[in-house]
Amino acid sequence: MGAYICFADEAGQSLIPPKGRTWAPRGARPIVRVAGRRGGRVNIAGVVCFKAGRRARMFFKLHVYLGRRGEPKSFAWNDYRDFIRMVHLQLGTPVVWMWDNLNVHLQQELFDFAEEHKDWLVIFHLPPYAPELNPQEGIWSLLKRALADFAAADLAHLTQAIKRKLKKIQYRPHLIEGCLPTTGLDLNGLINQPDIADST
Repeated sequence: MGAYICFADEAGQSLIPPKGRTWAPRGARPIVRVAGRRGGRVNIAGVVCFKAGRRARMFFKLHVYLGRRGEPKSFAWNDYRDFIRMVHLQLGTPVVWMWDNLNVHLQQELFDFAEEHKDWLVIFHLPPYAPELNPQEGIWSLLKRALADFAAADLAHLTQAIKRKLKKIQYRPHLIEGCLPTTGLDLNGLINQPDIADST
């Protein structure tokens, strides 16, 4: 059974919304009022997955940082491990997992996890400072466009909005597939590869 090629990445959003174009009376600068308390952040791990003859898929996992003392600010290695395992179960195929060189991605525990499950998992690291090679960046662009000038009341409101907008993208495979051409990567060249079992 052929593998899905999966490109993973992280993003985050605070209560200060991304800037976007909007309508306003001529000569009057539009003002978007946001919540007074700016602490906290919604961190997002996302992955887009491609396979020949199958529709493109996208999955995500959220981590809400409330700004409390001692609280983890972002995902730990075991969060990524569980995310990879969940994606594998949802896809039902082997997984070729590609992501950047973020420190947590390079932790030995993740290398050990990949070695333990090499029958269905291979992990590759993209070149440093090369976000243009990762189609998941296109999903973040779509999300930021959807959140432009969105004034969330609090982190719960922001989290709900992010979930809703990412789920809309999940049900539109053409949007996910449209994130690949901008990377310059050849979909057929990527996914018409031997199975993991033949390449290990």
